[in-house]
Amino acid sequence: MLSIKLPQLFRFHQVPRVFWEDSIISGYRHPRSSAWDCVLSTLQMTNETLNIWTHFLPTWYFLWRLTALSSSLDFLSESYTWPLLVYMLLICLYPFTSSCAHTFNTMSPEARHICYFFDYGALSLYSLGCAISYGFYVMPDCWVNSWLHRYFVPIAVGNTLVCTGLSCYSRFLELDFPHKSKILRTAAFVYPFLFDNFPLFYRLLLCCVGSCAHSQAVVSHCHYLIFAFLTCFLFASHLPERLAPGRFDYIGHSHQLFHICAVVGTHFQMEAVLQDMTSRRSWLMAHTDVPSFLGTIGTLGLAFLLNFALIGLFSATLLWAPNRSTSEVKEN
Repeated sequence: MLSIKLPQLFRFHQVPRVFWEDSIISGYRHPRSSAWDCVLSTLQMTNETLNIWTHFLPTWYFLWRLTALSSSLDFLSESYTWPLLVYMLLICLYPFTSSCAHTFNTMSPEARHICYFFDYGALSLYSLGCAISYGFYVMPDCWVNSWLHRYFVPIAVGNTLVCTGLSCYSRFLELDFPHKSKILRTAAFVYPFLFDNFPLFYRLLLCCVGSCAHSQAVVSHCHYLIFAFLTCFLFASHLPERLAPGRFDYIGHSHQLFHICAVVGTHFQMEAVLQDMTSRRSWLMAHTDVPSFLGTIGTLGLAFLLNFALIGLFSATLLWAPNRSTSEVKEN
């Protein structure tokens, strides 16, 4: 009978510091795991297992939604749908990349950093997808054709480089400056979030004072923001494991919870974008230019190349630097 021997697990003091997680005591995989061992570890309970599956399974949900939309919308020739296509591709990409990063990050200290470089890059591109869809479908009526509206997407491309650059750079600081590293990484993701959602904040403010019609899209946007703030809180606080180190090593620690909140928030965001795209179509088509290939898919391609080059630069610095002390950085 075929038998599979699952990889051995370790406590935090048995692995190099680079692999330590804040307040997580046990459930660590071998720090020099093979790719096959990493795949096998997805079938046993480690402190990473639910991190992997809470993003791998939603990837298939978002792919299913994209497939369903492709059967009802003409993504090939109808340019009005291109911002949605970009957004949908990126909400499939970021959880898949995260799942891969959590699966293969124990192959070596260097591999751990590079896996998370790609994870950060996918998240920054997701922020661009949000900006593109918001710029064309969610922008408040009174801001349409304004200076911000015209330059919203180009600024968002620059924001992706700031996000990827700061978050990757923060990994080089964690050993000597852990608090500064945490602040930089948090700021790297909070800044594009605030920029992308600034038009939404203003639109919801108008609704609060009775200057806009309350719609299902507004309700979905509010649900999205609630889960987005929960995601940020869990990422920054490391609760609940910080209150009881070792009790939440396998189930219930903050990284798992913030993965779940992020995915649920993305679901509500997707529904809100779809509702705005449908309900505001006539008005938007009459008052603004239709989306262009260059402003949507072309912009995504450019941002992808720039971010990939930036990740390559950080990876080369990590691998070729004579001083490998950064390999002792721990992932928070």
